[in-house]
Amino acid sequence: MNNNKKTLYERLGGYDAITAVANDLLPRLRTDSQLGRFWTHRGEDGIMREKQFLIDFLCESAGGPTYYRGRDMALCHRGMRISESDWNVFLGHAAATLTKFQVPEGEQREVVAFVQSLKKDIVEGGT
Repeated sequence: MNNNKKTLYERLGGYDAITAVANDLLPRLRTDSQLGRFWTHRGEDGIMREKQFLIDFLCESAGGPTYYRGRDMALCHRGMRISESDWNVFLGHAAATLTKFQVPEGEQREVVAFVQSLKKDIVEGGT
């Protein structure tokens, strides 16, 4: 199959690769001195459920066969008071994770563009 015909999901390595990225990214976010507050007083079961929603969302959004059953991004993040600064810290962790897994530059650009398209629904006052 021509690489141009493959979905981003396929080019990223499918479900297992996207799960590995989530398994690396979420602990980075939870242990970050600025972002860790979003997981304070959260039970492990809720965190594991949230991780599965993230995996499903990323897989479906990248063109995979997974169905995301969670809420939309605006509803999920409403009231969390996520700031521009929080967003930038998150982007740094996301970039470090993509680099760790040696995601090719073209796919990294696609992932970052997709993530940036969600900013208005996640950051309070995010444009």
